[in-house]
Amino acid sequence: MFWLGFLMWWAQGAVSQQIQRGESVFTESSRGCVNCHSLKGHGAAVGPDISIIGRLGPQAIGTAVRSTATQYVQAVKLKSGEAFPGMPAGTDGDRLKFYDVSKLPPELHVVERTNVQSTLTQDAWKHPPAAATFTREQLADVIAYIRYTVTGTAKAVDPAELE
Repeated sequence: MFWLGFLMWWAQGAVSQQIQRGESVFTESSRGCVNCHSLKGHGAAVGPDISIIGRLGPQAIGTAVRSTATQYVQAVKLKSGEAFPGMPAGTDGDRLKFYDVSKLPPELHVVERTNVQSTLTQDAWKHPPAAATFTREQLADVIAYIRYTVTGTAKAVDPAELE
């Protein structure tokens, strides 16, 4: 009975370390998810709230994180000649708001509607984790952190589950 208790305590410590590592990657200022996504009220609301995927299985979360889908990002071109990949952020009267997602953290642009030359669907900009090339271990750590934050359940994520 002692050994079973010891093994459970040891395994829980390993899970806690994985969650802590995942939090570090998620909140890292240079390439972390928190630059664009919120999770339980923390982070930026540029991209989708990560809480919506927190109850999915590790493989499904891994697929979402590695996704390069750009369905919300538009190629914004201003009459001044400036162009950037922009995530729409609403309107303010006659002004349009876009986050320039080529910058970390994304930079908010508020422009007069009349100064916008075009907003087109684009596929050049890619979701940063695809470009940042997280290791399988880092991705497993992030997923463990997301699942813990959303569900409150500390459960290890094996990098092999992400294949």
